[in-house]
Amino acid sequence: MIRGSSHRRRTAGRVLLIGLCVGWLLIAAAATALAADPSPSPGGDAGGDTRSPGEGPGLVGSPLFAIGGVLLVALVSVGLAQAYLRATPDRSAARDVHTDGPGPD
Repeated sequence: MIRGSSHRRRTAGRVLLIGLCVGWLLIAAAATALAADPSPSPGGDAGGDTRSPGEGPGLVGSPLFAIGGVLLVALVSVGLAQAYLRATPDRSAARDVHTDGPGPD
């Protein structure tokens, strides 16, 4: 009976934590939406549309630089994952050493 009670408490605690996180995210999203002003506002120092006169919507900024940044982040994350895997001991090899019963001959 004690074991079930602690399990219920842990489950209730997890549900409460998830509920608080979801509530916080909803409040943050609502605050952002309510803070937005629907009227157009001039942007930057030029005070208006950043496109050239007569030019339609298109790519803004430097797309090649953005793609390069994404690739750099991907390569760094793969490198860090590989370094972590090489730095930690191989758990599957440790399991094979401590098997019970006779092994293949």
